[in-house]
Amino acid sequence: MTVSAIELEVPVAIDVSITEDTLKVELSDGRMLSVPLAWYPRLVHATPQERNNWRFIGRGEGIHWEDLDEDVSVEGLLAGKASGESQRSLKKWLAARDKGVKTS
Repeated sequence: MTVSAIELEVPVAIDVSITEDTLKVELSDGRMLSVPLAWYPRLVHATPQERNNWRFIGRGEGIHWEDLDEDVSVEGLLAGKASGESQRSLKKWLAARDKGVKTS
């Protein structure tokens, strides 16, 4: 029996918007993904200015927030994966943030 492999092409991000509770990513194939901002605690704790200071990485394969040292991949969004950051890491980041220490 022969099994043929199916090649899946992952679309890229072409736009990003963030509300108080939602991360929205527009994809090159016309889809719009909306996920709870709570999936990304660093974005939850960010100021509106920090949230809006993003750039595409990998020609749209992901999104990077320099001020927050946060990366989100389109593939992860499509798979429904929330941030994999541990509570310990988040607490350390928040403590450094409260002291005004840059963590990236």
